[in-house]
Amino acid sequence: MQDTALRAPQLAAWLAGTDIGLLELRTPQGTLRLGRQGDDVVVLPEELAEAEALVVHAPSLGVFLHSHPLATAPLVRAGQRVAAGQTLGLLKIGPLLLPVTAPQPGIVERICVDDATAVGYGTPLFELHPL
Repeated sequence: MQDTALRAPQLAAWLAGTDIGLLELRTPQGTLRLGRQGDDVVVLPEELAEAEALVVHAPSLGVFLHSHPLATAPLVRAGQRVAAGQTLGLLKIGPLLLPVTAPQPGIVERICVDDATAVGYGTPLFELHPL
């Protein structure tokens, strides 16, 4: 792990030139995690690796949308860092679009539901790795 830790600044510089939100490198000697904090790429503490994923559930029934109907890009992608209150997706209930927001800062580990899927109250929509 010492050799990997010595290379962390070089890996951080490479990561800064991408849109990757989290890089985890596992070796027999340990784990190195690099993540974004604002515009900087920093080494994240190892205890973060042990944190359990937070599941974001549907607050209502509706049709889950990854993006706004007038936009083509999804609101978030797996691996992206999000802030508390940031919109992760939308629930379409008739003409109404209800935002699904992040309850705390984290990194989107997984999007559990496909775009334009009908969901019920409490359906798991996202898994967030807490920061």
